[in-house]
Amino acid sequence: MCCKRTIPGKLLLLIAAVGLVIGVGRFVIQANAAEAKEKPVPTQTPAALDFEMQTIDGDDVKLDQYHGDVVLMVNVASKCGLTKQYKALQKIHEEYADKGLSILGFPANNFGKQEPGSDDEIATFCEKNYGVEFDLFSKISVAGDDQAPLYAFLTSEETNPKFAGKIGWNFEKFLLSREGEVIARFAPRTKPNAEQVIKAIEAALAQPVPDAVKAKREKADTAE
Repeated sequence: MCCKRTIPGKLLLLIAAVGLVIGVGRFVIQANAAEAKEKPVPTQTPAALDFEMQTIDGDDVKLDQYHGDVVLMVNVASKCGLTKQYKALQKIHEEYADKGLSILGFPANNFGKQEPGSDDEIATFCEKNYGVEFDLFSKISVAGDDQAPLYAFLTSEETNPKFAGKIGWNFEKFLLSREGEVIARFAPRTKPNAEQVIKAIEAALAQPVPDAVKAKREKADTAE
């Protein structure tokens, strides 16, 4: 007669304990993987957008709100021979804003005293003469001892070595990628709708919004 072998109770307990540990381990690994997948990488404000500015209406805004957009920064003036570039800037805004382009205009009176008016006067001039809808900011200095920190960053060899150098005149243009990096600079006389400018803008717009920025925006939309 054949006897069935019995497994000692202690061994059974050991086997059960090992199985439990393995099961818990798998659960923890799966949970951590799911959490890592759902949790977005924290966004880091790009240096070029790590500034707080005042809009032409007097509101304080952090430029990091433009992170994920392609940004064109322009120092503007109302009484300059290049003032007509407002028309091209507005046209570009109308064509590319929905695709992710943000144009930021910074009035400045540094060159030929060609922006002498108040913020209210500048806003009225831009709306009346050019129907400007892109973002305008309070008048600043883009050169000299009182240069705004943003423009100190844009023109410094230390902070923006590829595109550094003093602002030459009104309507100098800096282009930033969706990542917030300065990727191009255009001279005042280079029209906003010049082929080289449009090509650079379109190439930058073709790049995807960074995942962390996209997640941050989706979270903000959900909260609203």
